[in-house]
Amino acid sequence: MHLENHHDDLPGDIDVVVVPRSHDLGDNFVVRRALPSKERRMVGPFVFLDEMGPHRFTEGRGLDVRPHPHIGLATVTYLLDGEIMHRDSLGTVQAIRPGEINWMTAGKGIVHSERTAPALRATGSGLSGLQCWVALPKSMEENDPSFSHTKADQLPVIEGDGASARIIVGDFFGQRSPVKAASDMFYADLTLQPGARLSMPAQYDEQAIYVVQGELDLGRDGSFPAGQLVVLKRGAAVTLAGKGPGVTRAMLLGGEPMDGPRYLTWNFVSSSVERIEQAKQDWREQRFARVPDETEFIPLPDLPGRPVQYP
Repeated sequence: MHLENHHDDLPGDIDVVVVPRSHDLGDNFVVRRALPSKERRMVGPFVFLDEMGPHRFTEGRGLDVRPHPHIGLATVTYLLDGEIMHRDSLGTVQAIRPGEINWMTAGKGIVHSERTAPALRATGSGLSGLQCWVALPKSMEENDPSFSHTKADQLPVIEGDGASARIIVGDFFGQRSPVKAASDMFYADLTLQPGARLSMPAQYDEQAIYVVQGELDLGRDGSFPAGQLVVLKRGAAVTLAGKGPGVTRAMLLGGEPMDGPRYLTWNFVSSSVERIEQAKQDWREQRFARVPDETEFIPLPDLPGRPVQYP
């Protein structure tokens, strides 16, 4: 089943434009899901892309994502504002702040929670950022789980003529992130001051741009407001420019195609339907390792009979 729509009638270098679905998680905390979508299921190894916020929690409130499981993927958490406390079944307790990256490899199975720390909850706090999932190569799907945290000052940054790009994961713009990625991919945080321009090379087969702030001008291909995912055609090199008086910010992402299709159900990704069914049963029966000092968990929801195949 092939669910991607390639828009050859779109101008120039654009394959498809995804307008994310928005979900209100309560208290006007909005999450926008760009991947997967009916227009595009994957970009390189990226099978999931959520933008959360910006949101302001009032005093006494905060993020409370209870313990839940993953298999067959790595979670990539990157914040633009605020702080999240990560806890997992490996015993990791790690706060993540803007410009830093949490890379959690689920492999054969991990459980984690994401919450606002008590001190921030007491005073109220802001939160915005992105969470992505990347599919693991088949050879790594059943690896032992692991977790790594990289501080902002450890990530390379290129700057010049009003443009700045932090290389979060992978190799791009001639710089390589120290984060150990599972496959050939890239992820970068781009800021453009008014009038600034930057050339984005066609370095990988599958590349996309998610506009976070302001408006992005792609010349003959038009301009795109915040909250849109612009997927480029294979081999397209484009010039990125901010439009309007304010700062433009965008996430650049992509990589090489995966080594075969993947199936996705709930928080599980795998090249095998049977493996996902096993993970569902393992979670129902609470056979996953637990997060220390956490007693809550998210129950397995009612799920459709067969996982969706990507792409």
